[in-house]
Parts: sequence; C-alpha cells; structure tokens
Amino acid sequence: MAADKQIKVTLYRSMNGRLKSHKSCARGLGIRKMHNSVLVADTPENRGMINKISYMLHVEEV
Repeated sequence: MAADKQIKVTLYRSMNGRLKSHKSCARGLGIRKMHNSVLVADTPENRGMINKISYMLHVEEV
C-alpha cells in the first residue's frame, strides 16, 4: 500500500447507539455525519479503523 493512494469513505449508517470506540474510529477518519464522504490516505492505521467499523461504511478506492 502506498501512502499517496486515497480511499473515499462514506458513512451510511448512524453512529447513534454505537460503541464509543467505533464512534472514535469514525471521528478519527474525519467523518462527522451520515452520508458524509471523506478522502483518507491508504495507510495501515486508516485501514485498521475502516475494518473496525466496516459495517457502517462504504469504501471506494480513488
């Protein structure tokens, strides 16, 4: 994985009632609200956060 690659991440499920650690992962990725898309670097750290909350996200490689 190259650090210059980008991933588009979109939150499609609500963060209400989720575990605090899952909410923290979403905030760490820069996601603020539902249907909000962000571009993040393709790093192992970001991939880990994406994998943890993958049930709430749509992920596209850009």
